[in-house]
Amino acid sequence: MRIIYRISDTGYSKVKPDYINNEKCLANAAKEFDDSIWSVIADNVSSYTNDMIQKYLTRNCILYVEKGNGAATFNLALDEALTYDDDEIVYFLENDYLHKPGSQKIIQEAFELGASFVSLYDHPDKYIGPEQGGNLYCKGGAEDTRVYKTDSVHWKITNSTTMTFAAKVSTLKENEDILRKHTSGTHPNDFQMFLELREQNKLLITPIPGYATHGETAWLSPLTDWSKI
Repeated sequence: MRIIYRISDTGYSKVKPDYINNEKCLANAAKEFDDSIWSVIADNVSSYTNDMIQKYLTRNCILYVEKGNGAATFNLALDEALTYDDDEIVYFLENDYLHKPGSQKIIQEAFELGASFVSLYDHPDKYIGPEQGGNLYCKGGAEDTRVYKTDSVHWKITNSTTMTFAAKVSTLKENEDILRKHTSGTHPNDFQMFLELREQNKLLITPIPGYATHGETAWLSPLTDWSKI
């Protein structure tokens, strides 16, 4: 498995729990994906952040850039991913996620189901209707879906996620135009991107409960005490 990790000191301001920070998230990911091959895209990082990264990962896997926005760094990540072998699994990972133990195995199980795209994040907006600021396709506290089972977890088809997701390189190549289309500005339009992929029968699945969470206080993956991870 390949990890392409994007980190920046000039990202969007978000309200996060005390236990979510750059170092905690990187240390957690480095531990959970310790036998994966890592690449880091470090965008406008300070010397402090650079030193922190090198506590956990080697200098030769870090690309230093000055892009200043998430769409540009995702396209750099995609550029690199497309150079890998078709059957490689690539996990595009942003710098504000925590993972449960066993996350790498869980991603691999997902592709045994034949999934096109995988997110470990069970986004809570899938349980909140649009009238409450949730997902447009959530009605009555749920989205229409199907549930599957692998050795370790249950999975559901979901309509969207963030820009932290996994896919095989062959899938990325097949859908490069859609991925580029929705990351052509300064901020990725992940919601519309995954909706368009779904229209092409490229389904996204996520475990329930989630095996990872995004680090925003308002949008933590439900049913897990992430402060204990």
